[in-house]
Amino acid sequence: MKNFKIILLTFIGFTLYTCDLDEDPIFLDAEATYADLEVARAALDGIYQSLSTYYAMEQRIFAVNGFSGLFVTKKNGNNANNVNNINLFSLKPTYDRDAQNMWAGIYNAIGRCNGAITNITTFDSPTETTDLGFNDIAGQAYFVRAWSYLTLVRLWEDIPLWLELPDNENLNKPKTLAKDVYTQIIADAQTAANLMSGSTGAGYPRQYAANMLLAKVYMTLATNPSLRADGVSEAQYWQMAYDEAILVYGQYSLVADYSSLFTDEFENSTESIFELQLGQDAANSQMGRNFTPFKYKLGQHFGWLQIHADVLLDHMATYPDDPRIEGTYLYSYNRADNGVLINLYPAIADRNQFTKAHPFLFKFVEKDTQHSNQYGDQNLIIYRYADLLIMLAEISNELQNGQQLDFISEVLERVGMPMVAYEGDQSSFRDAIMKEYRYELIGEGEDAHNNRRRGFDYFLENTINKHNNNPIFSPNVDLLLSTDPSKVMKLPIPLTEINTNELIDD
Repeated sequence: MKNFKIILLTFIGFTLYTCDLDEDPIFLDAEATYADLEVARAALDGIYQSLSTYYAMEQRIFAVNGFSGLFVTKKNGNNANNVNNINLFSLKPTYDRDAQNMWAGIYNAIGRCNGAITNITTFDSPTETTDLGFNDIAGQAYFVRAWSYLTLVRLWEDIPLWLELPDNENLNKPKTLAKDVYTQIIADAQTAANLMSGSTGAGYPRQYAANMLLAKVYMTLATNPSLRADGVSEAQYWQMAYDEAILVYGQYSLVADYSSLFTDEFENSTESIFELQLGQDAANSQMGRNFTPFKYKLGQHFGWLQIHADVLLDHMATYPDDPRIEGTYLYSYNRADNGVLINLYPAIADRNQFTKAHPFLFKFVEKDTQHSNQYGDQNLIIYRYADLLIMLAEISNELQNGQQLDFISEVLERVGMPMVAYEGDQSSFRDAIMKEYRYELIGEGEDAHNNRRRGFDYFLENTINKHNNNPIFSPNVDLLLSTDPSKVMKLPIPLTEINTNELIDD
């Protein structure tokens, strides 16, 4: 079976971004490939494997964290002025290789989804175990396609929309308006929620992941009038978001120890709604080494991403005794090779060295200091229950349905934090809940979107200006974030796509 899967994945593993060809490509008829349930399951594994590749996973996390306004990088240099810091991480992107690779990796996943959706037969009234199996596999293909397009449209807005397999006559796509991309995402996620049953087994998401995705989409449309369907109001979208999110409520539970979420021992916990199975699909993951600082462990480490110091300071000011601080940030450690203490973030206001100006994100640091291999296999959580609870609190605050304190209290009770930030009016609750996303979920993939989905002015006031005007801002070690909305709010289409896709010129 292992060899069979390798052959299958080689067959379906083409990418959708274009390339120059000397000969006409050959596209095979894959209908029979998906007629057998075991083969269809192998195809599904291929879809999730494509999300776990270096481009689709590590490069995605690198790009979305970089474009959040909350991170810095010393990639290819220790000063704040190297090329990696002055484009993506300073919110002034032009051509960026990490973003380009993410684009290619996710479109590759979309291609695999399209193959499955095109060729797997589904059943309106499944009665047999096999029927349920085919439906679940197809539903997960729809879900991954919805999630993939949501990831792309958030960052690039208008993008090519592929819903079919390419052929010799159809190798390029023009950009589709973001509004229409969201319409397709909703359709895919609704189909996914109807088809998914959990019958494929442990480690695969259930239909609730699709419900959560729909809630995230409706929350975005609620605060962005240009993306809404004609005749649907902000209030209606908030209600639609609630209706989807509440379906997920109670289906999962928070783990007792926040820090345990980011360890090998607690993979696929009761809190996990959608989790990439890296131990199965990407045992050579580079996630850990990208976040692991110098000599924290014996194996290779890059330590390319660090959190802006002012993010940590803000967290400490709001919740001084929050155990999430120790589970999220790494600002000192003893070297694995000689035990020498390394201070990554100073306890004093004056900071004059890049590497000692900002803490690391401890969530993705490889915890085993004796690990001598450069690669790791810790799973990556995409959606978890704490996020769902914060979403329900935000949605309930907008609807003023009286439930907002109930939902956020579950999140804060886990870490023993008080509710004082939520004792004000609707506006102050809104500000507090947007910060709560950051305290709970920083680095996990939603920051760039959460910072932007309420519009440029909100992003400017609550992230950009707070960073640029910080009293301890130092031009030697800190980045000045752009205030140009044309650069801040979306990424440019990758240069490789522009150069090879004749239907896109910018």
